[in-house]
Amino acid sequence: MKLIKTPWGNISPEVNLFPIYYLLFIYGFVYILPYGEIIIGLTWFDLLKIEDGPLEWIQFSEYLISSIFGIVIYFKSKNKNTINSFIWLILSAFCFFVAAEEISWGERLTGFSLNSLTEISIQSETNLHNLPFFHDFFLDPILIAICILFGWIGWRKWPYLNSIPNKKLSLFFLITALYIFYYEISWASTVEHIRNDLEIYEFLLSTGIFLHFWNNLKLFFKGNSQ
Repeated sequence: MKLIKTPWGNISPEVNLFPIYYLLFIYGFVYILPYGEIIIGLTWFDLLKIEDGPLEWIQFSEYLISSIFGIVIYFKSKNKNTINSFIWLILSAFCFFVAAEEISWGERLTGFSLNSLTEISIQSETNLHNLPFFHDFFLDPILIAICILFGWIGWRKWPYLNSIPNKKLSLFFLITALYIFYYEISWASTVEHIRNDLEIYEFLLSTGIFLHFWNNLKLFFKGNSQ
């Protein structure tokens, strides 16, 4: 990784520090950027995290592109009957599913919706992750588990599997897991529940996954070209 020079000495991080820079930019600059309400009717910070906002569409794009990258990696692999290849296939399917869920399976683009889902959905949308029972009890624990798997357990326990994100990308997942845990545990706090900034942190999750797929795709083609 790139050497960081500071007044106190040089720092050589073993992880990608983009999540740190990203959060500093969001909360140190975008959060206090003025005139948003005058120009667009809401703050620039709120614009980022609203429904169908920039971050949500970026996440959709990253998951969709990742699923395509994963399929390419799987079908170009010399040995498709390995656990590693099987995980690539599973992750590709997972990314496609999440991408579709992000835009409610194209509901707002096509106008098609399933009333059986929209009538009971928390946000009146055609998707599964906003169904009350799943959303209230399983969604956040599943996200935390995925982030811990990708950010810590995976690369420590199975370092030989390139289908699992490596150590360099760990901050993308661990910071997301920490925020979601903090957000959920604050419901039991004696003070007011913290603000919902989940979209800000879910962007880190999707970006970490995208970089994982992209880095491996580059290595795959580089290896094949040699």
